Amino acid sequence: MIHYTTMESPVGPLLLAGDERGLRFVNFEASTRAKPAQPDWIEDRAPFAEVIRQLRAYFGGELRDFDLPLVLEGTEFQLRVWRSLRAIPYGETRSYSEIAKRIGRPKAVRAVGLANASNPIPIIVPCHRVIGSNGHLTGFGGGLPNKKKLLALECRQMNLL
Repeated sequence: MIHYTTMESPVGPLLLAGDERGLRFVNFEASTRAKPAQPDWIEDRAPFAEVIRQLRAYFGGELRDFDLPLVLEGTEFQLRVWRSLRAIPYGETRSYSEIAKRIGRPKAVRAVGLANASNPIPIIVPCHRVIGSNGHLTGFGGGLPNKKKLLALECRQMNLL
């Protein structure tokens, strides 16, 4: 049984969804790629108290590493990419090429980009920390302005709350 709620954030409304095993989705509600709440999901804010607390602390510049149970479902390749994203330190970035090399698939740069775009739990699984090899910001499901905000927050250039 999937429960969900929404929370306001400095990067727009976020849809949170999960079950008894953990958080399954964080969606930017304004994104064209956002997965909307499904008819069989149950709206209930209570199961997300800790998720909301940690996200608020992150946006407030007080939290660098999330400690939440996550349910990541994908192909083995996607899971390897997402694990690699979680290893990118707060305030740092990596290129798609660096991620491809890190997971032992140096020629799979485009596939890394697709896996990054399929990340169901952005912010917490920090896909915003992946940039182009030329240093430019590239696609982000929450929009490039939000990617810029998240990276600026992590570089201590601003406080989002």
